[in-house]
Amino acid sequence: GELEVGRIKMELFDNVCPRTCENFRQLCTGEFRREGLPVGYKGAPFHRIVKDFMVQGGDFVKGDGSGRISIYGDRFADENFELSHAGPGFLAMANSGPDTNGCQFFITCNRADWLNGKHVVFGKVLDPQSLLTVRKIEAVAVDAGNAPTFPVTISECGEL
Repeated sequence: GELEVGRIKMELFDNVCPRTCENFRQLCTGEFRREGLPVGYKGAPFHRIVKDFMVQGGDFVKGDGSGRISIYGDRFADENFELSHAGPGFLAMANSGPDTNGCQFFITCNRADWLNGKHVVFGKVLDPQSLLTVRKIEAVAVDAGNAPTFPVTISECGEL
């Protein structure tokens, strides 16, 4: 069976990273469409979980961390590195190198200074209840490759 673990409310820093935030927002709401159908995070997995570091999700293309698409095309450039991975609950773009942002994101579980200047931080978990949900995801058992041993899925998403 399935178990709902909670909702993660996030504040997007669109005053600092407007393009990155708009990409994330449209993938949350389903406004972005391919071949006339809404595409985005609903049903996407958290495919990588590293305790005391981060939870990564958003690969609705392949579901395993190898998929990439954005509202701007296959990828888009790093917007800026003004914000840092200063503690738990920061929302950042996952990438495979400079200027390779797509749909994947991660939420920090602790400070991650070594990622500053490499991943665009564009939001933050909004409240303690949301951070508790992140902690529940962080606590899921993983295999040797940091993939959860059972599906962890975004069941609903949107804009509040």
